[in-house]
Amino acid sequence: MDQPIFQDLVPIPRVWERMDAVETRLRGVSVADTPFLTEIAQHGLAAGGKRYRPLIAQVAAELGSNAGSEPVEAGVAVELVHLGSLYHDDVIDEADARRGQTSVNTNWSNTVAILAGDFLLARASEVAAPLGEEAVALIARTYAQLCEGQVSELVHTHDLSHGSEGYYSVIGGKTASLIRTSARLGAMTGGADDDAVEAISEWAWEMGMVFQITDDVLDLTADEAFLGKPAGSDIREGVFTLPVLLAAEGPGGDEITALLADGGPYSGETIRRVIELTVSRGYVDVSLDECEDRIRTAEKAADRIPHSPLNDILRNLDQYLLDRVASARR
Repeated sequence: MDQPIFQDLVPIPRVWERMDAVETRLRGVSVADTPFLTEIAQHGLAAGGKRYRPLIAQVAAELGSNAGSEPVEAGVAVELVHLGSLYHDDVIDEADARRGQTSVNTNWSNTVAILAGDFLLARASEVAAPLGEEAVALIARTYAQLCEGQVSELVHTHDLSHGSEGYYSVIGGKTASLIRTSARLGAMTGGADDDAVEAISEWAWEMGMVFQITDDVLDLTADEAFLGKPAGSDIREGVFTLPVLLAAEGPGGDEITALLADGGPYSGETIRRVIELTVSRGYVDVSLDECEDRIRTAEKAADRIPHSPLNDILRNLDQYLLDRVASARR
């Protein structure tokens, strides 16, 4: 999901002018009094990334008439929350790379990564403060949801018993909540009315859920060249995503339960067999069918927004995810 693709999907020059401003502002607010901390905080920024969340904020800002700097600040705040949470996630996951670069925890230490993540999260609150009390509360509440989602995932590691509802709770907290907040804060700072804020928030929630479900399916169906890591990495880490959970609950799921019962570490053969059973029994397709249903729900939310060029752009983003769903099918 690189910017050239999104520029075709979102052909509004002022959105991309604000995105340029977001990038400049991210560099500025990540500077610390201590040069070493600046280097660490900007390590993740230098790796690039999709900037999907600030883009959603800028798109949502088009629902209102505020052409000022507040939507830019909204985009900066949500990206800082995202980046700070990634620093923390890499420590939890013991990840050695992020976006093609050595992760902060590997390049320096877990302590440094945690402190730099805290610094970025503090900066997010600082950036949000001038946007008003509601914006600060929204950022704080969202980070709490991210933490709850991550803790839920840790609690359910190597556990098949939490089922699909537990899975939805995890991804709602760790992924969809911040994407929804990006849209909500963008619309608020853009001056959208209350009905439009609610509609774009509902649209973004469903899109966030689809975003994560398709990521999880691709971990099972894509090859290492596409993923940048071995297929089945979630299983290897004891993180059982929707298709695997559904397969374990379904007819013949006893074999999957038995294969994963010892709590790992799982052999390559075990991982390949779990993937084979999950795919062959149709649970990847079931998961992707759900994604299509969620996109239709998102479209219904977007339809509540009075017709404008933005409706077509939201449809473009919907179609982008539909194409992503299609690419995840075998």
